[in-house]
Amino acid sequence: MGASLPSGNRRGRGRRAPMAEINVTPLVDVMLVLLIIFMVTAPLLVAGVPIDLPESRAGALDQKNEPVNIAIDGQGVITVDDIPVGEAALPQKLATIAAQPQPPEGRRIYLRADKGLDYGRVMKVMGELNRAGLNRVALVSVGGEDQ
Repeated sequence: MGASLPSGNRRGRGRRAPMAEINVTPLVDVMLVLLIIFMVTAPLLVAGVPIDLPESRAGALDQKNEPVNIAIDGQGVITVDDIPVGEAALPQKLATIAAQPQPPEGRRIYLRADKGLDYGRVMKVMGELNRAGLNRVALVSVGGEDQ
């Protein structure tokens, strides 16, 4: 009877030992392809005019506060937020707006006026804005071609 039993020190020789290394070649290949894709597409993502902007520590502007829109049409009719207001009632309306709670930076006013209006009429409205304490006035215009 010549049966041989495996001894304790020969156990496991036929099996492969677990591999302790990771093959990083496929990982490197994928990363290089992704790098090339990003290098090609990144310049395409920039749109508009290239401007070198300065740095600032200022916080972002609060866009929740809507500006007050004042318009003067070609006939001289004044509207405040699309509500017509007479010249006599304008100081009271502006005082009411100035008395409302406002953001710390002040209330923004957008003034639109017809280009055919008399300069004095526009200045009269701006004077009333100044007298009410509404000093953050932006004159709105339409951008276009050189004429």
